[in-house]
Amino acid sequence: MKDSAMILQTQKQPPESPEKPGISYPCTWVYKVIGEDHNLLRDIIVAACSPLPVTVRHSHTSSKGKYHSLNAELLVPDENSRLRIYESLKNNPAVKIVL
Repeated sequence: MKDSAMILQTQKQPPESPEKPGISYPCTWVYKVIGEDHNLLRDIIVAACSPLPVTVRHSHTSSKGKYHSLNAELLVPDENSRLRIYESLKNNPAVKIVL
C-alpha cells in the first residue's frame, strides 16, 4: 500500500459582515458619553445634538470620581442625524468614550 499525502483544500470565504440593525426612523436614541468633567460633557452633548432637544441624565461616576457617564436621550429623525451626532461626540477631545 502506498502512502499518500492528504491534501486539504480550503476555500477562502469572505468574512461575514454584520448586518445593519433595522432601525425605523424617527426613533428614540440614547448615547452614553463618558469623560472627566460632567458639566463640560453636558454642554458638549447639547451642542452636538442641536437643534434637536435632548435629555441629559447623569448615569454613573467611577469609584475614584475621575470619570462620569451621562446618558443623552433624544428623538433622531434619520440615520444621518444619528451618525452626525455620534461623530461629533466621538471627535471631541473631552469625550473619552461614546456608546
